[in-house]
Amino acid sequence: MKSAEMTRFDARLTKEQKELFEYASRLGGFRSLTEFIVRAAQQKAEEIVEKHNKIIASKADQEIFFDYVFKGIEPNEELKAAFNEYNNAL
Repeated sequence: MKSAEMTRFDARLTKEQKELFEYASRLGGFRSLTEFIVRAAQQKAEEIVEKHNKIIASKADQEIFFDYVFKGIEPNEELKAAFNEYNNAL
């Protein structure tokens, strides 16, 4: 199995930040301060990317919806069948 290529990241912290991070790292059972910071940063980065991707998808969905509503695009057969099935279920 090929190992991931590693790179280095340096950051300057206040004394208070370092103490807080070390304390949280110990409470969380992390092996090191580095492991804690890397995992926390990765988790936050993944949350931001996921939120951004949802917004992009939402905008694309909005465009599709408004194209159908305002441009008078005719629904396809699958959409018509789903509409009929929904109405029959009521």
